[in-house]
Amino acid sequence: MRLLTTLLAASIFAVAAPVLAAETKDSAVTASQTAPALSLERVFASPSLAGPVPRAVKLSPDGRFVTVLRNRPDDRERYDLWGFDRKAGQWRMLVDSKKLSSGRELSEAEKMQRERQRIGDLKGIVSYEWTADSTAVLVPIDGDLLLAGLDGSVRKIAGTKGGELDPSLSPKGGHVAFVRDQRLFVGAVDGKTEPQAVTPAETAATVHWGEAEFVAQEEMNRFKGYWWSPDGARLAVERFDEAKVGTVTRAAIGAEGTKTFEQRYPVAGSPNAEVSLWVVGADGQSRVQVDLGQDKDIYLARVDWAPDGKALYVQREDRAQTKLDMLKVDPSTGKAEVLFTETAAKGSWINLSDAYRFLADGSLIWWSERDGFGHLYHFKAGQFTQLTKGPWVVTDLLGVDQKSGRVTFVGTKDDVLAPQVYAFDLKMPEKLDRLTDLAFHNSAAMDRKGQTLVVTRSADAQPPQSYLADATGKRIAWIEENRVEGAHPYAPFLASHRKAEFGTIPAEDGTPLHWMMITPPLEPGKRYPVFSYHYGGPHAQVVGKGWQGALAQAIVDKGYIYFAIDGRGSDNRGVTFESAINRAMGSVEVADQLAGARYLKSLTFVDPKRVSTFGWSYGGYMTLKMLEDHPGEWAAGIAVAPVTRWELYDTHYTERYLGDPNKEPKVYETSGALADAAKIRDPLLVVHGMADDNVVFENSTALIAKLQGEAVPFEMMLYPGFTHRISGPKVSKHLYETVFRFLDRNGVGSGQ
Repeated sequence: MRLLTTLLAASIFAVAAPVLAAETKDSAVTASQTAPALSLERVFASPSLAGPVPRAVKLSPDGRFVTVLRNRPDDRERYDLWGFDRKAGQWRMLVDSKKLSSGRELSEAEKMQRERQRIGDLKGIVSYEWTADSTAVLVPIDGDLLLAGLDGSVRKIAGTKGGELDPSLSPKGGHVAFVRDQRLFVGAVDGKTEPQAVTPAETAATVHWGEAEFVAQEEMNRFKGYWWSPDGARLAVERFDEAKVGTVTRAAIGAEGTKTFEQRYPVAGSPNAEVSLWVVGADGQSRVQVDLGQDKDIYLARVDWAPDGKALYVQREDRAQTKLDMLKVDPSTGKAEVLFTETAAKGSWINLSDAYRFLADGSLIWWSERDGFGHLYHFKAGQFTQLTKGPWVVTDLLGVDQKSGRVTFVGTKDDVLAPQVYAFDLKMPEKLDRLTDLAFHNSAAMDRKGQTLVVTRSADAQPPQSYLADATGKRIAWIEENRVEGAHPYAPFLASHRKAEFGTIPAEDGTPLHWMMITPPLEPGKRYPVFSYHYGGPHAQVVGKGWQGALAQAIVDKGYIYFAIDGRGSDNRGVTFESAINRAMGSVEVADQLAGARYLKSLTFVDPKRVSTFGWSYGGYMTLKMLEDHPGEWAAGIAVAPVTRWELYDTHYTERYLGDPNKEPKVYETSGALADAAKIRDPLLVVHGMADDNVVFENSTALIAKLQGEAVPFEMMLYPGFTHRISGPKVSKHLYETVFRFLDRNGVGSGQ
């Protein structure tokens, strides 16, 4: 479940816990008194206080342009395409989204796909692709498919009707493929011929060609259902049939009416879509089925063509997610052989990854957790050679320069709270070169040849910056320096910015847990309320040394201490740390949040009677479990879009951690949040979007009914028409003002 984390985007690990002493009324206090306080209204208004933060940074194939999607100063959610001409040394807008916008409403399929990609609130240009000759970009906008030239020309792709999904150019750039009406179409981009369907028309409405099924998009980070061969002559195409998948009636309750959708949704323990893979000619004249094995109840995890196009590599995951087979497929016949198998450690599961590369010599750089931590291996001639090792993890593989043998990646070797970019030579993998600054939290992308880096970094008081660098990490040019000075939106608030402190406390078993704290200027003898934020679930890490965002500072400006701790089960600490929640969601991670609360109460500047807790999605579920299991420990709890019954959530996420509910019903009963709801004694605020298609609204209605039936008092705020995100300049302000009014009413607030 890629549940939403709303306040922080970060990493893990830190230093020994410092003692936070009360400050005197020094220059820091004076500065904070003279600088304006951050209001919730300003946090969510335009321009964004983070400054211009580009998305989708790419290099043109000829290397001349660096292109980005940049949001507008007057509309933080609308993006245009900008390009930096490295030859001329100038930026210019390449595609103005407002000029091209038709204003057409997206289809339901397009909306849901954007929800899966977590970009449902964005407008304008949300994706683009360069043509092979670097003269134009393919731009989907408002459901139309356009080809925008660098000369300013724009034309619609011939034969497109609106609503095309997943458009993609062929490797040589002469053709475009897209999905429409559940079929895959291919056509020339020259505008002379209309695209033609290359997959058959099916009588069953449950059959889809060229799309990724629901769980692939929602849980497996796979959004594509077709893959071009390197020469553009063939495509590997997914076909899935949802006939056996159960139908749920999803009500999108809006302000002016309710729409209902019959949605195929594979809840835990129920049948998945039946998936097959085919190799199809780009002209539609040939079609060969890939042999995925006799077991049909599997997951199609990843699909890749060999660099020479002579083989197709398919990652096949079993339903239990404890085994992953790498298949090597002959694309001419569909015949497959198992190249190797990854097996999960006992009591754990397989974590899928995109950190791998097939090389021209037939070998593979591969990410695996086989030694207990996520590391890189070289698979060659049937043998694995470990390339990186130690009690830290590789979080991303950026590129491989195959001429020099240089491998570049992101990892946590120096600090799990501040990932860095590293590189090594395949001949000497033990010698790691760090390419980024330890003072920053870093992520990066790289060109196909593994020679040019795009680094994005941030720090405590520095919103994300991005720059172009060579393979050694030397900065070539800023893409967005984003310095907080002059007219930068955050500059007026910098003087009162409060620095985050980090530390560790031990879990019950002695495992160090990393926390983060931001305090207002502390006056001697005064005790402060705490707003503790948590997520708690797997594949998430909220404690990190990067930019925490303006919301955390606004909360501190209201007089709260802002606190977060990452418990067992969260990401980037290795298999043992993460798998502590196996068959036991809502247990050790709740205990670790309790350890954090008790640590807070031991501090002389914390008011032990005013420690509140806030969580969204899995975090909302955690709020409920925390209040149920430990009454009186938290003064109040806020649960936004909480999961309450894991039987309502999807197969791939839920079964990974809890198993099959048909075989292990007790695990689901214990991990759910309904059975013990009557134990809640502390003030509770439940918040949910009434059109949520991720954590469906039924989760909250089941909780509401349970609490009412047990005469348990609680408060509630519902948002008609909003999905899992509940976002927007006015609505976000309303949500958080609701939260702080709730805290004030219950004596937990700061009084500001």
